[in-house]
Amino acid sequence: MTKFVVVPQWQGSGSSRAMQLIDGAEAIRGDLPMAATTLVHVPTEAGEALDTDIRRASSLVTTAELQRQALVGIDEPVITIGGDCGVELASVGEALRRDPGIAVVWFDAHGDLNTPLSSPSGSFSGMVARALTGEGAAMLLPEAPLDPARLVLVGVRDLDDGELAHIEERGIPMVSSVMTSAAEVIAAVEATGADRVYLHVDVDVLDPAVIAGVSSAVPFGLELGTLLDCITALRARFGFAGAGVTGFSPGSPDAAADDLGTILRIIGAISREPKPDSTNPTGVTP
Repeated sequence: MTKFVVVPQWQGSGSSRAMQLIDGAEAIRGDLPMAATTLVHVPTEAGEALDTDIRRASSLVTTAELQRQALVGIDEPVITIGGDCGVELASVGEALRRDPGIAVVWFDAHGDLNTPLSSPSGSFSGMVARALTGEGAAMLLPEAPLDPARLVLVGVRDLDDGELAHIEERGIPMVSSVMTSAAEVIAAVEATGADRVYLHVDVDVLDPAVIAGVSSAVPFGLELGTLLDCITALRARFGFAGAGVTGFSPGSPDAAADDLGTILRIIGAISREPKPDSTNPTGVTP
């Protein structure tokens, strides 16, 4: 059975709707199998920067440690439900600790590639992908960093100038949201040489016409069918190292129901065991 760890963290977000990430995580948790789901009790306080230039760093450090404790003894890949994207520090970090050679496919409207010094907001959710590659405040870095060449950005379309320069400098692969196809994503991951993948899905990767419950909507996102095709193809082609679904920030607890069907379809595609097809091993429609 698929294991889920729910982390309703909001402290990594810089949005005015940050607290509504709690509502989003709780709404999703209500539809997960109780016996297979662990809830991480995120600190209630905002937290202090701790001289890091990262807002609420103390709470982020505490939550990351609580996540790591929740993952102890779970041998199979886990699907983490956020909360903000900062929850991926512990989840991807654990996957990297087990297998430093994985690729991380980052389905997100944003690159999350700032550092504490370059970030315009000081919010960790905009730094977490960079932190996973070993750059940032020492207290918020993984034990085993990710090779930037094995971070595959998909659907990213809102980048700061510093992030763009970093992508070019480090050769981070990107697949545009305008022309995304499962075949393109498969090819980008194959080029990394990895044979296992971690899938990060911030729901704002979807076009705003598809989902309303996001804190920072960006036009020209993926259609739901495209995202599901990409996930299905990745699961069929590569070993599965885990996944995270983040960024669900409904306008109100009642409004969460409007987008929940979409999010559950994403979770279903991630958790579904691929069916071998000897005539089409990549899972990509010709």
